[in-house]
Amino acid sequence: MLSLEALLESLPAYAMDLKVNVGMALKQSELTPSQLWGTAVASAAASRNAGLLESIRAEAAKVLEPSMIDAAFAANAIMGMNNVYFRFLHLVGHDKYSTIPSRLRMNAIRTHAARPIDFELWCVAVSAINGCGACMEAHDRAVRRWIA
Repeated sequence: MLSLEALLESLPAYAMDLKVNVGMALKQSELTPSQLWGTAVASAAASRNAGLLESIRAEAAKVLEPSMIDAAFAANAIMGMNNVYFRFLHLVGHDKYSTIPSRLRMNAIRTHAARPIDFELWCVAVSAINGCGACMEAHDRAVRRWIA
């Protein structure tokens, strides 16, 4: 396993902006450590890049309890499912589909160990990676309610 620093250093010259931006993103002063590293874990899981996930998870483990890392994975898992469903509803645009109950099980929303605002933030990040506008909007509204 490469450390996160070694992984970033291994990026080719044409990806220099990615290296710089990842480094800057992981130094956000606006986020708590659990928000920052939980977002990083959930985002790395959503990226489906095993090397990135392994490196991010190792760094996050220095800051987060295992239950928080599990919560970030839970956010990725349920949002992966929801992003497919709600993006489908949006893109197909047929009213009949929206009248059918989704019956998607989402117990992780109530059973995770994270603060609700942190979990919602991780859901926004995963939804952005997965390209689901409806989920980004819904979870962003939830984040803003916790801030207000």
